Amino acid sequence: MNQSRRTFLQTTLATALASGGLHAQAAPTGRKLRIAGIGVGGMGLNNMTNLAGEDIVALCDVDHAFAAKAFNKFPAAKRWKDFREMLEKQPEIEAVMIATPDHTHASIALAALKAGKHVYCQKPLTHDIYEARLLGKAAAEAKGCVAVMGNQHHSSAGARKIVEWVGAGLIGDVTRVIAWCSLNYRPFGNAYWSTLTDRPPEETPPVPETLAWDLWLGAGKERPYHPTYHPARWRAWWDYGCGMMGDRGVHTLDASCWALDLAKPSAIERLSIEGANEFIHPDKAHVRYEFPARGKFPAMQLDWHSGERPKEVDELIPGGKGGDEQGGAVIIGSRGMISHGTYPGNSLALHPKSLAEAARAVPESLPRMRGSHEANWVAACKGEGPVSSDFGYASILTELTHLGNLAIRLGGRIESDAAAGRSTNRPEAEALVRMPRRQGWEL
Repeated sequence: MNQSRRTFLQTTLATALASGGLHAQAAPTGRKLRIAGIGVGGMGLNNMTNLAGEDIVALCDVDHAFAAKAFNKFPAAKRWKDFREMLEKQPEIEAVMIATPDHTHASIALAALKAGKHVYCQKPLTHDIYEARLLGKAAAEAKGCVAVMGNQHHSSAGARKIVEWVGAGLIGDVTRVIAWCSLNYRPFGNAYWSTLTDRPPEETPPVPETLAWDLWLGAGKERPYHPTYHPARWRAWWDYGCGMMGDRGVHTLDASCWALDLAKPSAIERLSIEGANEFIHPDKAHVRYEFPARGKFPAMQLDWHSGERPKEVDELIPGGKGGDEQGGAVIIGSRGMISHGTYPGNSLALHPKSLAEAARAVPESLPRMRGSHEANWVAACKGEGPVSSDFGYASILTELTHLGNLAIRLGGRIESDAAAGRSTNRPEAEALVRMPRRQGWEL
């Protein structure tokens, strides 16, 4: 990090902390929001397409070849590689969309919040538990900033129905949730994933001229460039991505976390694993969470399966009708069950079907969102609608998935002091709660 950018961040952070955070101003009704996209070559292009009705003033990506489609779509936007330089030189930016690899989310989101920008950050919110807690706190202190996570189905009517049904006691006392993702990375078998290795490769091909590799690494572990990491294959690597727990778990566990207040498990345990090592996420894993009684909710357990559909789901709901082809969840109560697909708004069903009449009588207590998740964020930035999946909630949901990854990496049973936010029996877990960061990228 050169001196001018280091000075910019230090000055901005110091000023923000001293004043309780910079204040963002809501854009006047009827005026377009001035938005910058950071990480626009993959999912970020979809996000920016959904934001195309606003004023797209800047696009930032460390790989300008990968981001070419976005650059062509928004030719008037200024182009950058370094988000710090962009924030410094384009103060007119009011809001940023972040869709970079997981290990860079916290650095960018924190800098944007401290600079008084509204933030839309792709899921999972962060790369580790410490970062999730830090961003939740930073967003609460950033006065006027609307900060949301991009788990888009949080804005769906289906997710809201699940929360309302559970809250109304439609399926009785919930004592168990089974959730899963049937996919894994390496067996995809297509050309795109063919360069994914299971340990850091020894060969060091030249860095493409369009790619700023040092910026891509950001706070992450320093390694030579290799296409096994970029683009998108970073998801499978512990040092850069959060695996299927972060990729799909943040979606699939959303409705259960929201409806059942699954913020503080008392224990997490890895029950099985296949294909993982110290570098790469597993092909298959089974993790069990235990939750104590929470307000009106009894003690319960949650089982998460990566890489396969659990046989138990088809025993509970015969005929393959629980979830969808890629994953899903079954919320099990004393009077019935709710099932949904990978995304809580999809493949939503009640079991037995006789619950449908009672479900229709459950009032809508949560606001229904109109348009895309991104459009809802823009409306909230303008003071025209409710916030959906704000960082306060998103940090809790993200931490829930990180705890699953913690159990996958350590193995065995991890008991937790929820109030203190640390393990009572596995002190070695602390090294994974707050992972090392490269020099110059400290938080």
